[in-house]
Amino acid sequence: MGFQTPMYTLSQYLEETRSGRIQLPDFQRGYKWDDERIRQLLITVLRGHPMGVVMLLETNNALVRFKPRPIAGVELKPGTEPEKLLLDGQQRLTSLTQALTEDGVVQTKDVRGKLLERRYFVHMESALEDINRMDEAVRSVPADGVIRTNFDRDVVLDLSTPDKQREAGYFPLNLLFDPTGSMEWLFALEDKSLAFSFMENFVSPAGKYNIPAIELDADTDKAAVATVFEKVNIGGLPLNVFELLTAVFAGDGDYFAATGSDFRLNDDWQETRRQWADYPVLAGVENTDFLQAVTMLATRERHLASESSRPRAISAKREDVLKLELTDYLKWRDPLREAFIWASAFLADRHIFTSRDIPYPKQLVPLAAIKVVLGNSADMHSVSARLSTWYWSGVLGELYGSATETRFVRDIEAVPTWAVNPESPTPRTILDANFTESRLHSMRTRNSAAYKGVAALVMAGDTRDWMEDKLFGAVQHKDMAVDIHHIFPKRWCNENGIDDEHRESIVNKTMLGARTNRMIGGVAPSSYLRKIEREAGITEEELDRLLTAHLIDPKYLRTDNFASFFSARREELCLLIESVLDKKVQRDISQGIAAEDSSHFEEEAFIEATPEEA
Repeated sequence: MGFQTPMYTLSQYLEETRSGRIQLPDFQRGYKWDDERIRQLLITVLRGHPMGVVMLLETNNALVRFKPRPIAGVELKPGTEPEKLLLDGQQRLTSLTQALTEDGVVQTKDVRGKLLERRYFVHMESALEDINRMDEAVRSVPADGVIRTNFDRDVVLDLSTPDKQREAGYFPLNLLFDPTGSMEWLFALEDKSLAFSFMENFVSPAGKYNIPAIELDADTDKAAVATVFEKVNIGGLPLNVFELLTAVFAGDGDYFAATGSDFRLNDDWQETRRQWADYPVLAGVENTDFLQAVTMLATRERHLASESSRPRAISAKREDVLKLELTDYLKWRDPLREAFIWASAFLADRHIFTSRDIPYPKQLVPLAAIKVVLGNSADMHSVSARLSTWYWSGVLGELYGSATETRFVRDIEAVPTWAVNPESPTPRTILDANFTESRLHSMRTRNSAAYKGVAALVMAGDTRDWMEDKLFGAVQHKDMAVDIHHIFPKRWCNENGIDDEHRESIVNKTMLGARTNRMIGGVAPSSYLRKIEREAGITEEELDRLLTAHLIDPKYLRTDNFASFFSARREELCLLIESVLDKKVQRDISQGIAAEDSSHFEEEAFIEATPEEA
């Protein structure tokens, strides 16, 4: 990548934006400057103050062909190709192009976001009298040139025609860079000295107004464009790879030659979302997640096919996502669409039914990619069991909170082979996963992935609601508004001196329907159990069996013995976690290695209190 730093006059920029020699790459967001910012920009030009640099990218680039689009408000003949793409300076050049050329009408908005059409004028005498009065000299007026008050009944200023503009002494700024138009307008003034003075002090200097540029050469690749764009666009929204690839794919010449149209990545993503509409657990999958999965599969295929001693690595990194070709995307799109749907069923089998309940949404990226690699064998009993071990290792080992790209790659490299052949090397995620007994104390809110994971594990253990005779399947989960609720109610805990750590721990919570939670209220367990038996028409023995399925020892609830309940259920949860990790949970509290507190874990905000227990 090389660059140069030329200086161009504003008139050159205006000529090139209007002719289409400068256009925008399609990944740029839309024009959005408000009326006052445009007015201040025009004041900057009239005062001859600098406005900063713009950044341009030479086209005819062998490494990347972005789909171009004209500056907002500019109409070009179909097929007009740019010589340069504007990477930074869109808002400024769009404002100047609209305000200083053609009819000068700018499509803008006020500070409240109301859409407006405005034109801009400068009061000549005020501007000439004192350059410091330029702020009051430059006026923004409606597109018809008339400022009205009193609900549009009274005209305050009428600049709708050249004669009325001259009579009021307001020069239309859309003529500032039109030598013929500005001269004709000015020398139709009765006061020729005013005309000469304004021409000399503002019109002529404007023709020499320079704006520096940074021009990136034609050897600049997509990753460099993205990096540079982010560095110069700190004040705006960050560019993501999906937006950049949207422009790249739309500019794919081979696709256009084959189909007669551009490929619209965003439209294609919306089709993906439509295909997933019946799978609410996929609602949180982002377009960039999908692209990462495509990238892993594309780079894996090239890695396996390479005969080099140092083949290109499998990757999910941003720079490699940006190297995707449209052919890569189209090859893996449909298999991945189906794989994510398969992943929703995989999660449902583990009693995770909504996107809110997914412990680590990003773990769906390698899960879907692994499914594509495994194909139909992913559903075989032994393979599915090992995939489950890998999944719960990531959740309960809390391994997807950071550095996910590296773990994605390790998973796609090792998990498919190991899932089919357990004699092959054990995946790093499984080796890295560990769980300690005391962690149960600090899992208190949905901020913790493991908290949501343990809740799902308990629900998957053939559990039923305590009031309604329903298993916690996907339909029942929705119909009963199932959520995580306290076993010893919050109010009872507060009244009986139970500290925050024990009260809010996942040990003191389970999955229940909304109706049951309302029945529990804030009273002692011994009281609400009798109420449930009476209202549900269930015997003590039957209710005890339901409690036991939730890993609760009924006798401790019936005697309101919180300490014994907590200790016994903590052990049951440790055994449950051991069963899915296929490794021991360290009993650091039971063995006296750790105190029965969680001060060594990061505090989590308490957000789970229910209205009934508040």
